[in-house]
Amino acid sequence: MPHSAETFLPPLVDPVTGEEATFIYEPSVQLAKDSGSRLSSPTYGSWEMTDMLVKQYPPLFHAAANVPSFIRAISALTGLKHLRISCPDQEPGHRYRRNVVDYALISLRIAIERSYVPLLDTLSLVSVHPGALLYLNPLAGLGARPNSIKRWRQIRNLAIHMDSIPPASSPADHFKLLHSYLQNFTVSLTRLAFRWHGSKSLCPLSLDKELCLQKHSPRMACPQRCHLALAPLKFKKLQDMEMENIIVDASQISSFITAHRHTLRDFNYEDTHLRSGTWDQALTPLTRISGSEKWKEKTEEVMDVPLLLSPVGLEETQVKEVMTDYFNCKPRGLRPSIGAWQRAGARSRDLFWGTPEHMRRFLRTSIFSWR
Repeated sequence: MPHSAETFLPPLVDPVTGEEATFIYEPSVQLAKDSGSRLSSPTYGSWEMTDMLVKQYPPLFHAAANVPSFIRAISALTGLKHLRISCPDQEPGHRYRRNVVDYALISLRIAIERSYVPLLDTLSLVSVHPGALLYLNPLAGLGARPNSIKRWRQIRNLAIHMDSIPPASSPADHFKLLHSYLQNFTVSLTRLAFRWHGSKSLCPLSLDKELCLQKHSPRMACPQRCHLALAPLKFKKLQDMEMENIIVDASQISSFITAHRHTLRDFNYEDTHLRSGTWDQALTPLTRISGSEKWKEKTEEVMDVPLLLSPVGLEETQVKEVMTDYFNCKPRGLRPSIGAWQRAGARSRDLFWGTPEHMRRFLRTSIFSWR
């Protein structure tokens, strides 16, 4: 459900005073048995607020806040194994404004928690905004119950691709939401993949070691608790981990590997910037775990090297002469026919001619004697 002009919600205006009205949302999860019971009580707390929302908010909002319809839909999917949530394109300036997408996330989370989906074990949050985790958190989200966490502990595989949070200019709220959300999966998770969309940001697995998250800030919702340190993330069953587009210290990587050495089998840091230290320091625990440095001998460097034949700027007769000399150097049984080039169609020859630089590099290799 992408963010768009249709999902934006303007401020509510009191029709009598003309001032902005305060809307405190409480999800209605009661499944109405008939139309009469639906009309017997207001949907949004009071009849005045319900009338105001019906007149000022679009139908898409009311559909997103219709929790019973979400519950009926999810209850019909008893074989659900993989839940994929995508809500891209949020404007950075709207991160502290609730919109239709957020109400839909609340309804979806409640529906998952109150439906029978015994096979659900994979969750993918693809292109989500940072505030989405507030509404998907089973312990802190609206409409959550004490046993809401039980459903989410079925999840074994978790992938999160989140819009980047600049560490220097952003308040710590969204980082703490991310840390709190990951805490819900420390008991059951076996595979975790995380990636920041946009610029690099802090590693979500080491937020408890970030000094910028430990400082007292009056902008927090609970300033009296802001000075409390975050609890370290310790995944009891984590086997595979992948982090991408992050900023991290070598000491933070080393600490994470050491803490998960009994279960972790494979970890991948992709497009990672080391803020301090070196990769040798970050991977020091591997030497202590294995008892030697033989693991370094298995290090492989892999890269994609395209082979493009593109003799732009060279005469075709010169290329044919070079190719003929190359073919004649081959043993007779392995020698391709130069006639194959001459018999090639116009399209095949056109594909051979491309950009100048790649062919010049190709002709400078040891295969050709080119002057």
